[in-house]
Amino acid sequence: MLSMAEILTNGEGKPVPRLLILGGTTEATALAKRLAGHPRIDGRVSLAGRTRNPVLPPLPTRIGGFGGVEGLAAYLRDEGIGAAIDATHPFAARISANAAAACTQAGVPLRRLTRPAWVAGPRDRWIGVPDMEAAAAALSDLGDAVFLTIGRQEVAAFEAMPGKRYLIRAVDPPEPMPALPRMSLILDRGPFTVEGELALMRGHGVEVLVSKNSGGRATDAKLEAARELGLPVVMVQRPAGNGVAELPDVEAALEWLEGMG
Repeated sequence: MLSMAEILTNGEGKPVPRLLILGGTTEATALAKRLAGHPRIDGRVSLAGRTRNPVLPPLPTRIGGFGGVEGLAAYLRDEGIGAAIDATHPFAARISANAAAACTQAGVPLRRLTRPAWVAGPRDRWIGVPDMEAAAAALSDLGDAVFLTIGRQEVAAFEAMPGKRYLIRAVDPPEPMPALPRMSLILDRGPFTVEGELALMRGHGVEVLVSKNSGGRATDAKLEAARELGLPVVMVQRPAGNGVAELPDVEAALEWLEGMG
C-alpha cells in the first residue's frame, strides 16, 4: 500500500489524504460537495448501483460492487486509499460490514457518517419491530390500507400478509414485483413536505404507515403527517453496527479528515 506521502501533495509538500466515500445518502452527497476542490483532500465516491438513476456527487464516482471484502480491500490497496468514510444508508448492513472488514484488512482508517435515528414523541403511535418479516406480521391487527415507505428491495416480505391494500412508494420499481393482489405503486424521490404527505395519505385512505428508522430530514415529513392523522407507524429498527466509530455530521467528517493531513 502506498504511504500517505507517496500519494499526493498540496503544493506545499504536505500530504493529501486520498479518501474513499461509500455513498448513496444525502450526507454522502453533502460531504462530496464540501470536498469538491478541497486543497488537501483527494476524494472519490463509490455507489453500489442499486438505484437506476442516482444523483451523482461532484467528485469522481464509480458505480457497482467491489466483489466482497477481498475485492474492496484490493481496491483500497491498489488505489492508495488513505482513509474511508462509510456514508451508506443506515440499513445497508452488508456493505457496512464489508467496509469494516476490508478496511481492517487493508489497514485503512474508517469512520461511519450516519444520521441520527428518529425518536418517537408523545403523540406518536410507533410499533417497533426488528425486521421486515416482523413488520408484515404486525399488520395483522392494524388497518386495511398500508403505506409502505421501505424502498424496493424488501417489499416481498409483505406477501405474508396479502389481504391488505398496499400503497408502495420507492425511487425504482421492486424487482420482481410482489405478489400482492391490491397494490398501488408510486415512483418518487424525497425530500417530501408535510402538506404533500398529508394529501397523499388522505387521498389513498392510508390507515397505517410502515417505515425504516432511516433518520434524516428528506423523508421525515411522513412521520409528521402520520402524527397529525393519528396513524400507527410500524417502525423497523436499525441493524446493529460493526464497532466502527461514528461521525454525526459532515462537519465532524471534515474535522476528522483535515486532522489526518
